Amino acid sequence: MAEKVQKLLNDSAAARWTVLVLIALAMFFGYMFVDVMSPLQALIEAEKGWTPGVFGTYASAEYILNVCGFLILAGIILDKMGVRFTGILSTGMMLAGACIKYYAVSSSFAGSGLETWLNSWWVSMPGSAKLASLGFMIFGCGCEMAGTTVSKIIAKWFKGKEMALAMGIEMALARVGVFAIFSISPVLASKMGSVAGPVGFCTVLLIIGFINFIVFSVMDTKFDKQLVAAGEATSEDGSDEEFHISDLGKIFSSLSFWVVALLCVLYYSAIFPFQRYGANMLQCNLNGITAEAAANIFRWFPMGAAAVTPFLGYFLDKKGKGATMLIYGALLLIVCHLIFAFVLPATHSNAIAYITIIVLGISFALVPAALWPSVPKIIDEKILGSAYCLIFWVQNIGLCFVPKLIGSVLESSNKANEAVLAAKAAGAEFIPYDYTMPLIIFACFGVAALLIAVYLKALDAKRHLGLEEPNIK
Repeated sequence: MAEKVQKLLNDSAAARWTVLVLIALAMFFGYMFVDVMSPLQALIEAEKGWTPGVFGTYASAEYILNVCGFLILAGIILDKMGVRFTGILSTGMMLAGACIKYYAVSSSFAGSGLETWLNSWWVSMPGSAKLASLGFMIFGCGCEMAGTTVSKIIAKWFKGKEMALAMGIEMALARVGVFAIFSISPVLASKMGSVAGPVGFCTVLLIIGFINFIVFSVMDTKFDKQLVAAGEATSEDGSDEEFHISDLGKIFSSLSFWVVALLCVLYYSAIFPFQRYGANMLQCNLNGITAEAAANIFRWFPMGAAAVTPFLGYFLDKKGKGATMLIYGALLLIVCHLIFAFVLPATHSNAIAYITIIVLGISFALVPAALWPSVPKIIDEKILGSAYCLIFWVQNIGLCFVPKLIGSVLESSNKANEAVLAAKAAGAEFIPYDYTMPLIIFACFGVAALLIAVYLKALDAKRHLGLEEPNIK
């Protein structure tokens, strides 16, 4: 019996990598749903009357409830109830929110009594956008909770093993989800005649993700029983019984935590909101190419990240240098946004667009690959779930307000744009916006992230946090 206990389920490479595939696929489908409408901004404006400001409000809705405190609650639930309960709850919320959003953009909603009522107040925002935003709020709560749950699952199943590589592969697969949806969303919308087609397709995929977490829960139950038998855990439900609310004070009082959290919110504020507007930006800066052509270019952004992230994870496990990677990632981010702002409109070069998109993807590999495996080095394991959720909470504050900011700046900076006024007067489907100001704002976020990354490396050298050290000892 002692020999059976000594070999735990996660000692089997097949078992722990099967777990990774199950949870990574769930997040793959989730990331597809997040950006399913990103390459369709021009179509949704023509079809449903969503202006850039309305589209920005909708994009911000994903994060509103998280900012209002849900993510803090999610961290407590995760550390108290365990990864199985939280995983099924979060994927269930993602699915419920997706169903609401699908109904909002479907033909069934158009002309319904609910649409009439929703259109009767806050008239500057269409009823379809209001209901879609509600669904996106619920989905966003589930998606962010699932993201932190996945991080804790990987930390649990790959402890002392290939943790950074596993996190890198999970993130890479999620990035491929963005590539996939930018590839197929315009095609599905074109073939099905509306934005509802790709939204419905991704909703079906979320059902598969929900089932994946149920299968994972069966495996994790067996693993926890082994941990209890080996004396490495005290509960078979996957929860951390010793966790107390007061433990959150240890997180809030940690300078290292706040530096990582600030770096996270600044960097991601120049990435995820950019994804919402990136395809339309390419349309405008490449002389009005089609939405499908713009999406075909932009889809290579996540592929740059997907291709590099696993190798970076392997390098971090073997060699370290996490803090240095954060600095390089922020530098590349700044350069790319400045190229989009000034070089691309002057040259209208597809080659420059492709190269810059891929380099931005490499930046998007460097920072997350180094950032997330660093958290277990500065936070105690029993409050790790809360730490991840609190970082996501700080991140969501930026992600909530930045899309709305970008939408508002895009509208206000184009009020006197003659090309925009002429296109609107003619009722054109494509509006040639000038994206210079929004892109400068994204670059400024990158500068702030760079300064924080430099400070974090200095802090690591002073306090010996281990951010530059390899994960495998």
